Order: sequence, then structure tokens, then C-alpha cells
Amino acid sequence: MSLQGGQAAYIADMMANPASDPAAGPSEISQFYAGCKIFVTGGSGFMGKLLIEKLLRSCPDIDKMYMLIRGKKGKTSETRFKEHFEDILYERLKRERPGILSKVVMIEGDVSLLNLGLSAENREILRDSNIIFHGAATVRFDEKLRQAVNINIRGTKQMLLFAKEMPNLKAFVHISTAFSQCVVKFIEEKFYAAPIDSDKLLTVTEILDDAVLERMTPVLMGKWPNTYAFTKAVAEDSVRQYSKVLPVCVVRPSIVIATSKEPITGWINNLYGPTGVVFGAGVGLLRSLHCNKDCIADIIPADYVINNIVVAAWDIATSKSINPNSVDTLLTEEIDEPPIYNCVSSCTKPITWGQFMKLNEIHGIAVPSCMVMWYYCFTLNKQQWVHNIYIVLLHYLPALIIDTLAFLTGRKPMLFGAYKKIHKFSGVISYFSTQQWKFENNAVLRLWDKLNPADRIKFDFNLESLDWNNYFYHHVRGLRVYLIKDPLDTLEKGKAKYFKLKIAHYTLFTIVWILVFWAFVSFLRFLRFW
Repeated sequence: MSLQGGQAAYIADMMANPASDPAAGPSEISQFYAGCKIFVTGGSGFMGKLLIEKLLRSCPDIDKMYMLIRGKKGKTSETRFKEHFEDILYERLKRERPGILSKVVMIEGDVSLLNLGLSAENREILRDSNIIFHGAATVRFDEKLRQAVNINIRGTKQMLLFAKEMPNLKAFVHISTAFSQCVVKFIEEKFYAAPIDSDKLLTVTEILDDAVLERMTPVLMGKWPNTYAFTKAVAEDSVRQYSKVLPVCVVRPSIVIATSKEPITGWINNLYGPTGVVFGAGVGLLRSLHCNKDCIADIIPADYVINNIVVAAWDIATSKSINPNSVDTLLTEEIDEPPIYNCVSSCTKPITWGQFMKLNEIHGIAVPSCMVMWYYCFTLNKQQWVHNIYIVLLHYLPALIIDTLAFLTGRKPMLFGAYKKIHKFSGVISYFSTQQWKFENNAVLRLWDKLNPADRIKFDFNLESLDWNNYFYHHVRGLRVYLIKDPLDTLEKGKAKYFKLKIAHYTLFTIVWILVFWAFVSFLRFLRFW
């Protein structure tokens, strides 16, 4: 990967090794993972990449890492596997652990297919796994119900059934979401009654055709706002039903955002959730969001979540009274319901949506990108009707004018269509940005208390150490570098362009208000005349 001088220096600085204390002693967690065969689903996603990188870098004595991957968008699974490790995310790993990627074995499969899409040979290989991290899921909020069910629910059930065939299984970590139970305002670390039995839902999706299923989707979902949260809630029911003889735990992260410290500060590769809001506002397209600025934004940096997940597997494997290596015990003795970890920030480091946007604004304006389309002009509107007025005046009206000019000059109109997609996305976000939830995270706190000093450094998920102001300083730079692909070498050009946009913005703003004032005065004169 070729990087410009300033860009390379910035990324190298953001990959700096965290402070360590040799006197802290050996890492119990790294020792636990030594010699283990690890099976990861969802490894090609945002969280999956970070999990694979962390395990290989911090637990280098693992035996094998099995990565389930499927063909996608015209690319074979082999091609996707090769491209996967070309990401800048893995540069630090390659530098610190040369040759360790040889431990990663590609396993072709698909959790949404029967028998996980595995060949008989690959299924036999995977039976020797010691630890499973099940993170495969569709995270699209507007996913069709059938696809969401196949991946999020059927995939989870199949993984649990397959895990029962593994004689040396030590831990199975199911990655859910803190908002799987979003219809409840106080979310505890426990299983809740499912909106529908998981097996019944699987049967419904099997017997109904697409048209009927689509019409029934709102009825099936009930109070749940989207197919993602709904199917993740039902998937937890599958975990509860099919984990009775397995060492399983559930990790529920809240809204996951860019990394805080490792392996690269501020790394992000998607526009999901609030990241998309910051991106849209930062480039000058998004002007309003239906949001209560005083509500807590339960956001959490990705690396804190990854560390929690890695430690949770160690805990479930070492804290149970059963012998995790004894297949006879596993098949005859039921254990308690799996522990659940609400991996959230609001209990320890709460931040409101207003503070979230303000910090991004302060630090974002300092590093404007050359890709910015207009001057920053963004508002959080608590009232839906006020938000709608902003949408008409600041989104649709400018889009209509610009697209008309584009059409008249022979270019393709694009802005109006872009705003339709933006509004669909922001409408999904508004459900979470206009309401308030309270979470319990006692299990996470107890898990932290179990760590020795070395592991607290190596696998830090204690949010007490997080400084939001410092975090967002790097967050906006990460958006610029990793998402917009605009190197910091162009910063001066970006500032020059942004200054021109600022002049244009306030010039237009002044002209509009003069015209409004003139129209108002003219109207008053008209009334007086009559």
C-alpha cells in the first residue's frame, strides 16, 4: 500500500505501541489462548477485522485461526480472503508479528445456508475448534426479513448445533447488540422473552413467499423498530434454547464507533450509525437530524468492545465448574443460562448527542477535507415538524435547484436522489437519538475485576480511561484519512477550499435574508395600500 509522506507519518504515529509495564507480570489471557484453534464468523466485517487482528497480535501463540468467508459481489472467497489482509489495519500486526498470518486458514462457507455452506472436509477441520466467536450478522437496519432471519437467527442456531459436535470446545461467544431489547427502557444483563419463538419464526419464513412475508413483517416485528434489532432479539432466544450444554456467553455492544487506541487510533471503515451522521454533516450534505441533544448517546469505541469479547471467552472457559475439555461432562450436565455482558459507555462515560456533535464539529472544522462540498451547517432538532422544515428548505430545495441546473447543462441530476437515501438513513438513526435507555453493566464490571495488572493493560475495556475530547480529536482525523481517503498532506488545500465555502455560505445566507426582508416589507406595503 503506497502512502504519501505526511500520511505515512500520521498512520505510523497512530500505530504507536501502548505503554506497558514489565513489572505487571505475565498475561493469563494470552496464556489461555496459547495452542487454541479459533473459529471466527463475520471476520470480514468491521468488528471481525479488529477481532482477528487483536487475537493474532496479543495472543500470538494460538495454533490456528479459522476464518469463515463467502464469495460476494462477483468476488470469490479466495479473492476476498487475500484482499482482506491488505487493509491498513493489519500493518501494525505485520510489523510486530511477521509471518503470523500463516496461522489464518480460510474456510469457505455462509452462515445463512444449510449446514453453514461447509464442505464435509471443512466441517471435519472445524470440529477441532476450541473457541468460537460468532459475529456474522447482517447489520443493515432495512434488510428484508427473510435475509435477516437466515443470517442472524438460522445462522446462530446452526452455529450452536455445530458447536455441540466439537469435543474440545472451551468457549462460544455470541456477539449481539445492546439494542436487541430496545423496546425495554432499562436493559439488564439477562435474557428477555423473545418477540416470537426462534423456531416458529424460522418456520414462518420457510413456508411464506416473499410477497406475503413482506406484508407480514410489521405484524411479526411488533414494537421492534427494524429487522436488525428484531432478529438479534430472536437470535438471543436461539442462544438461550440451544446453549444448555455449551460454554456460551453473549456480548451486547451498544453503538460501535471508530477505534480509540488500537491497533490504529481513529480507524473506521463504514458509515453506519452516528459515523454516517458526522460524515454527512462534515461534507456539507446533512443539515438536520431529528434528535434530542440531551439524550445520552450510548456509543463505544470498537477496541474496547473487542477487548471485552476476547476476555469474555477466557472467562466463560475458566470460570465454569465443569471441565471444558470433557465432552462427557458437556453432553450430560447443563450449566446456568449464559452470562450476558452489556458493553456500553453510558454507565461509566456518558455523553449526550449534543456533546457528541459539538466535539466532532470543533475538531472537524480544524481539519477540513478537500472533498467537502459545502460549509458546515448542521442542527439537531428535537421536534419532528421543525426537522421537516429544515429538510424542505435546506435539503430538497437546494437539491431541486442544483439538479435542475445539472439537467439543463446536460449532466446527470444526482443530489435529490442522494437526499432520499440520506433521509432514509437518518430516519433509522432518529429512533435511537430521540429516546433514552438505561443499561446495567455489572457483569462487565465484575469481568474487569478478574483481570490481573498485565491483562488490564493488554486487554483494556475499562472506559474510565476514556477521554471523549481526546477521542474525537482523533476520530475526525480518522474519518478524513480512512473513510474519505483524503491524506493529511492536503490539509492546507482543504483549509483554503473551506474558507472559500465559508464566504460563499455567508454571502448566500445574507442574500437570502435580504430577499426575505424585502418580501416581508413589500407584503406590509401591499397590506397598507389595500
